[in-house]
Amino acid sequence: MTAYSGPVFDMAVKQFTVIADYLSIPEDVRPRLLMPKRAVTVSCPIHRDDGTTAVFEGYRVQHHLTLGPTKGGTRFAASVDLGEVAALAIWMSWKCALVGLPYGGAKGGIGVDPSSLSKRELEALSRRYMQEMIPFVGPHTDVMAPDMGTNEQVMAWFMDTYSMYQGRTVTEIVTGKPVSAGGTLGRREATGRGVAHLTRRVMNDRGIDSNRATAVVQGFGNVGSIAALELHRMGVKVIAVSDHTGALHRPAGLDIPGLIDHAAAHGSIAGYSNELVFDPEDVLTLPCDVVIPAAMERVIDARVAANLRCRIVAEGANGPTTPEADLILERRQDEIFLIPDILCNSGGVVVSYFEWVQDLQQLFWEEEEVMRREYQILDRAFDRMVMRAARDKVFNRTAAMAIGVDRVRGAKETRGLFP
Repeated sequence: MTAYSGPVFDMAVKQFTVIADYLSIPEDVRPRLLMPKRAVTVSCPIHRDDGTTAVFEGYRVQHHLTLGPTKGGTRFAASVDLGEVAALAIWMSWKCALVGLPYGGAKGGIGVDPSSLSKRELEALSRRYMQEMIPFVGPHTDVMAPDMGTNEQVMAWFMDTYSMYQGRTVTEIVTGKPVSAGGTLGRREATGRGVAHLTRRVMNDRGIDSNRATAVVQGFGNVGSIAALELHRMGVKVIAVSDHTGALHRPAGLDIPGLIDHAAAHGSIAGYSNELVFDPEDVLTLPCDVVIPAAMERVIDARVAANLRCRIVAEGANGPTTPEADLILERRQDEIFLIPDILCNSGGVVVSYFEWVQDLQQLFWEEEEVMRREYQILDRAFDRMVMRAARDKVFNRTAAMAIGVDRVRGAKETRGLFP
């Protein structure tokens, strides 16, 4: 019996089982590595603008604190449930360990559609959530960050609420804040830039000329739009994008800067062009060099994996590929290079770590320094993954996750049973 359930959590369990078998981890050790240390469920009542009271359910899962405080985003989405949050926390643990950060994984969320809230209601809900979490979080216990449905403003409200209860400003309680409130330059762009940087690494290794390459991006939020913009600047033609409102396709390449301006002004890509409208279901399987799934979990299933017509899959989202699809991609790895999510989108947590360090020291870096350090860490983790995959003749996801799981396992064995 477990408190966690659902397809996303089941997927995290299946992935871990593959790694545990590969590493020959004893059966009695596996639950301690996999199961979260702590899960919190809270009720978040707020007054609506019409005078009524609404109650929303919030969650926070801390996977392990063996290597340091936990770290992870907070998601506001109607689909949020405890199982999804737990899976995301587990993946964050492997991600942080893979890139060498002194964190365990965490994740939080509220089951709410943020577009249904006014700004006042969103602020009230954000502050109430943090108020309920104060006994369980802290700069050296659990550090929050933005995720789907949250942003710099929400992080500022989190930080302010926590600070009021401490009686002093505690900027290091969250990352992803506005620069004016203790955030770091380059944090908002960090995940998308990291996706593009690693994609360029693979393109160079595979002899793909960026000026002749094409890409499609599924999900045009913060991660997808920045990744698309960086690829566009490299000379790559981004021929299709999609978001929750639909898809656009232009074989000659889309005007990515113009599309970003439109999405910023209107909240989505809807209304940008009637002539370029395309079926979102077919975006991922368009012929191209690079596919970037940057939206939700489980969008590349077995059918999509079998029909991919690309040379690189760069996972900007968390958990976009199902275990069944992984079996197909593993068979196709000579033709399709997978950059797994725990590496590909780790630029965000890397720069969040930089923000946390800068807040603790009260010493801030220039954006060029942030980017240089981010790319250095990503390149080092990429090289380790490629070397392990080649050495053991395993799939890239297996190699990346094994590095992360191995580090967590070693730390737990060294410290003993309690952490």
